[in-house]
Amino acid sequence: MTTTAGSYALEGSIPSSDSGVAEKLRAASAILLAKANLSEWANFRSTHSSSGWSGRGGQCKNPYVLDRNPCGSSAGSGTATSANLGAVSIGTETDGSVVCPSNACGLVGIKPTVGLVSRTGIIPVAHSQDTAGPMTRTVTDGAILLGAITGIDARDAATRASNGHTRADYTAFLDADGLRGARIGVARQYFGFHPEVDAVMDEALAAMRSAGAELIDPVELPPDSEFGDSEMTVLLYEFKADLNQYLAALGDNAPVKSLAEIIAFNERHRDREIPYFGQEIFHQAQEKGPLSDKAYSDALALNHRLTRAEGIDHVCTSHRLDAIVAPMGGPAWTTDLVNGDHYSGGSSSAAAVAGYANVTVPAGNVRGLPVGISFFSVAWREPTLLRLAFAFEQQTKARLQPGFRDTLAG
Repeated sequence: MTTTAGSYALEGSIPSSDSGVAEKLRAASAILLAKANLSEWANFRSTHSSSGWSGRGGQCKNPYVLDRNPCGSSAGSGTATSANLGAVSIGTETDGSVVCPSNACGLVGIKPTVGLVSRTGIIPVAHSQDTAGPMTRTVTDGAILLGAITGIDARDAATRASNGHTRADYTAFLDADGLRGARIGVARQYFGFHPEVDAVMDEALAAMRSAGAELIDPVELPPDSEFGDSEMTVLLYEFKADLNQYLAALGDNAPVKSLAEIIAFNERHRDREIPYFGQEIFHQAQEKGPLSDKAYSDALALNHRLTRAEGIDHVCTSHRLDAIVAPMGGPAWTTDLVNGDHYSGGSSSAAAVAGYANVTVPAGNVRGLPVGISFFSVAWREPTLLRLAFAFEQQTKARLQPGFRDTLAG
């Protein structure tokens, strides 16, 4: 099968071997039904993109309300699993691309610690944040799928750090009474962007208390604004370096050989590739130098200091927390190919930039549109997060089946 990131620039590019994830799924006797659509180039092409749109695949729709957006970049994975087109799916995330479509499509999304799952064969954005992860209708399905895809891959150096942290069976950690005695911090800085989302979150917190959790409310992480620019700097540098390396490894299987050639291809095929939004992020990345640049190393160090040492690690250690919770995002917005996405708020960035695990679970709905709550913590704490997420899921049973309504209007 072709691997194209949704772009005509890689049409016909068939890698010589399976990805690390696909290899493990086949070894576990999974039946691979299809590749899903996505936000082209993992939504890292334009500042005004529409999530779920790609040149090759068109626009994904949200199965709850069809004129609403499924979020991205793993939009097709979210839509397909939510709509029962398959049992489970795999998404990839750099910042939000597993947990955001899971939020919008009423799914459990598991964004693992970077290094727990191989990235071999996955078209990259940024090696310091990229990971694949399960997108499923239940925590149990997510735990089963995660166990099937973890493990060291000699082709991905980051996976060496997972030695001693991988589990073949994460279902062993699922406990319906798993919230009892847990210490959970509430990151209130991510609340307040939507009153009805806040109401769903307050009900979720009450459910945790009734299940025996001790809530430390609030806890404070460094604001996303303090590392937003440095995150973007790292992503631009790593995208250019990692994508060019990926294309070089394809050899004759790559119709284009560099980011510069992709930019030129898109300009030549504007009618198919940039009919709605441009490629300004591509241009910004192309202007970056090598990873030896001090600007890159300084930005990466700042990211890790603020999200790890002074962020999640500090908060979890000082308050003796099992996890931190926050609203994953708001209800799905109306798809808009003219103006692009309309994010209202969310909490994916701290865990994404740190490279730590993040598990989102359906928590309720706003006017029939799903809203999820995220559990995140320090590195390699997937067993604890799954225990808490499963107990919350069993306590609330908040997921609604999608209704495939044309619109909310009328």
